[in-house]
Amino acid sequence: MTRLAAEPGRAFVVGVGRRRPADWPSAPRTPFIEADLLDETALAALAETLSGMGVVDLILIATGLLHEDGVTPEKTMRAIGAETLCRLFEVNAILPSLVAKHLAPLLPRDEASVLAALSARVGSIGDNRLGGWHAYRASKAALNMIFRCQALELRRERPRAVCVVLHPGTVATALSAPFAKSSRAMISADDAAERLLKVLARLEPADSGEFFAYDGERIPW
Repeated sequence: MTRLAAEPGRAFVVGVGRRRPADWPSAPRTPFIEADLLDETALAALAETLSGMGVVDLILIATGLLHEDGVTPEKTMRAIGAETLCRLFEVNAILPSLVAKHLAPLLPRDEASVLAALSARVGSIGDNRLGGWHAYRASKAALNMIFRCQALELRRERPRAVCVVLHPGTVATALSAPFAKSSRAMISADDAAERLLKVLARLEPADSGEFFAYDGERIPW
């Protein structure tokens, strides 16, 4: 949010989530809207609210789940369970898909715009050489496919739009902390945000429908 708010020309940076973060600033340019992003009635109301605030030219979906109470990454196929699969698909694939469904129509038809979602390199089928983490990998791969489809639709309806999925790196957050092999391999959330925004700023409509890492590397599907 801080990095986005600092960019010139942005009238608003609107945060949306189930709960307002404690460190979210109280300022006219950075409103926060509390909404259940799995509730399509709430998403429709959110879209109406955002449409009344002006042109929406950047939608960045930064939701994700790797572990929580009762949910841990699987090391083998024997560890796969239906509840874990359903929970990770709900957060990592269904939720961002519903957000895109309701908010992508707000993007301008004839102006440059971006729709992006945070994925993960481990969601790449072509890059998978270790196995494991079955539900997380599969849910992120599903997200990638849905955004690839969304990009093809946007290409017809909004030819100047860019729709991509992004790998932010191993970021020093609660999501990755239990699994980071070394703190040296991790980057701060602020550093990741800065790098991702630089990647987005360089993308052209021809890049729409692709998968990029925080350093601009194109990741195989």
